[in-house]
Amino acid sequence: MAIIITIANQKGGVGKTTTTANLGAALAEKNRRVLLVDLDPQSALSITVGINSDELDETIYNVLVEDTSIQDIVFDIAPNLDVIPTNIDLAAAEMELQSEFGREAILKEKLDPLRPNYDYILIDSPPSLGLLTLNALTAADEVIIPLQAEYLAMRGMRFLLEMIQRVKQRINPRLTIRGILGTMYKSRTIHSKEVMAEIETIFGDKVFPVVIKSSIRFAEAPVAQLPILQYDPDHEGAQAYRKLAEVIINGEKTG
Repeated sequence: MAIIITIANQKGGVGKTTTTANLGAALAEKNRRVLLVDLDPQSALSITVGINSDELDETIYNVLVEDTSIQDIVFDIAPNLDVIPTNIDLAAAEMELQSEFGREAILKEKLDPLRPNYDYILIDSPPSLGLLTLNALTAADEVIIPLQAEYLAMRGMRFLLEMIQRVKQRINPRLTIRGILGTMYKSRTIHSKEVMAEIETIFGDKVFPVVIKSSIRFAEAPVAQLPILQYDPDHEGAQAYRKLAEVIINGEKTG
């Protein structure tokens, strides 16, 4: 059964989509079967992996709100790597699902039949703490939190951690924080170093032994509609995500 990992942070621009796409690509390189789920109406993940979801008749929106079969919207994009895309229609789902019974668990219910087909399912959540993120946390076994190496980004962590704790207590007791990933790290600045040092002091071994350095390559890769592992395989950012994949695999559940 797949381990479901939600990539979450209510702050935008911290590397959620970059992490989802590149961790997924790195796991697939290591012969793990991976499904990426785009749960952000901005559809950046879909675009990054080469799907123009604006031209699709059905996406994850139709699965959540209508009776569309989730198997019908799974796209094979690379060896061992599939994706479920989205588009701007998903923005309406927050309101349309409000009156649904068990609305926080709809995504989990839809993903459960796919779990035997994969080793990992990675969910790219939106930059908010609304119903879509709640669904992503309810469906997940684990959470990875990309955290920009900046002071204000660190301060905003409190709200996300409170939400994760509430979901764990009330809805999804198996939910755990797999790790905090430092992103957009600028190794030449004192500020980045000080922020990462404080993050490590506060969260200890919850901080991954990998940091993702800031690079223009991460902005260029989506233009080419490729993860950085394919756009520039030897780049240090690609190597960092390969190392993160190794950390994830080495901690796989065995029983």
